[in-house]
Amino acid sequence: MTEEIRSAILKDGDTSITVLSMGCAIQEWIVGGKSVVLGYKDPESYRTNPYVLGCVVGRIANRTAGAGFELDGQQWDLPANDGINHLHGGPGGLGWSNWDLNQESDTCVTLRFRSEHLAQGYPGTVDFEVRLTLNGPALTWEMTATPDRPTPVNLAQHVYFNLNGSENVLSHCVQLNASAITPTDDMLIPTGDILEVCETRYDFRTPVRISQNDPDNQGYDVNFVLDQAEQIKARVRSDTGMQLQLWTDRPGLQFYTAKHLKPFAEINSCAEHEPSFGFCLEAQDFPNAINEPTFGSIVCTPQTPYQQRTTIEISDNSG
Repeated sequence: MTEEIRSAILKDGDTSITVLSMGCAIQEWIVGGKSVVLGYKDPESYRTNPYVLGCVVGRIANRTAGAGFELDGQQWDLPANDGINHLHGGPGGLGWSNWDLNQESDTCVTLRFRSEHLAQGYPGTVDFEVRLTLNGPALTWEMTATPDRPTPVNLAQHVYFNLNGSENVLSHCVQLNASAITPTDDMLIPTGDILEVCETRYDFRTPVRISQNDPDNQGYDVNFVLDQAEQIKARVRSDTGMQLQLWTDRPGLQFYTAKHLKPFAEINSCAEHEPSFGFCLEAQDFPNAINEPTFGSIVCTPQTPYQQRTTIEISDNSG
């Protein structure tokens, strides 16, 4: 029997956010009556959801080279779902799993999911928890993962934003407090290098329109190395006056402009699902860190569980 997809609505002031048990998805985010995220109208569409729209992805977000890794001398093979590589925890990852959902108040919901040993090839049974709290216009993800043995974890929220609500996002003005990126090869696997953004199309240290930095619309799908001295890690503003700000304790931020997005199912009230009609800001540890020692360890243990705290605030400053 197929498990029912449950939902919760968080409300505070003029902000309303609909959360689904399937993938911890943010189905809808309304600010002052305006929709600011891409989503599907029917919750059942999130069972297949090819772009993991709005979900929490893992166990390992982003790409894992060669769909595998070595841990404590043992090789672990994962399903390849992005060419020869493993993407967002595999085809049965957290973004395609139905979590337990408990709405604690009008502004808080907690979701839990137990991923069993060898699920999607990963070692260890892991208890995941995502606590979503709305405080005024700001939504906070508090994400934890407690394993029964050492195992890699790197979670990310995968919400597609569109602050215009109808057009593509190329006119959005973006500021990322990041002086470097982790450049990638043709398969979007990091090379292991750290590249300074100065005098490149990746320089968003001061506010700039996406189209100005990327006039040929090559698109962005790369991890930015966040400047730890700065408290606010990202700001995005649209011509409509809608503004997004992001805070996180993670060292990386994947900036993705959805160049390959296509229609899949009936949408909610926000923009069409077309190329460049959304952007993601995925707070994370560095991609492929499990295979790149210089990127820092993403292995958590029963004694040192995984933790992440990310806050995104969206406000309407058009008045």
